Amino acid sequence: MNTDRIKGAIDEVVGSAKRAAGELTGSTSLQVKGMAQQVKGKVEGGWGKAKDTLRDAVENSDVHIDTHVKLDWKKPAEDSERNKNNDTLKP
Repeated sequence: MNTDRIKGAIDEVVGSAKRAAGELTGSTSLQVKGMAQQVKGKVEGGWGKAKDTLRDAVENSDVHIDTHVKLDWKKPAEDSERNKNNDTLKP
């Protein structure tokens, strides 16, 4: 379980409490804030679950993808000469 799922669960509980407090006090604003926080918690929890599922699938897979890529940038000789002479190349 990752932190997104934990934060999501906390947001759902706190949002539910806010909504209930808003219903008891008649505060529409607090009800709306509570509902919004509950939705935020559900989204965080879903995101965390998706990340866990993907991580588990990769860890349990026989095929692993190497995502490390090395980029090497080499300037063409013309660019180096142009920069050295600070003008355009002559044919």
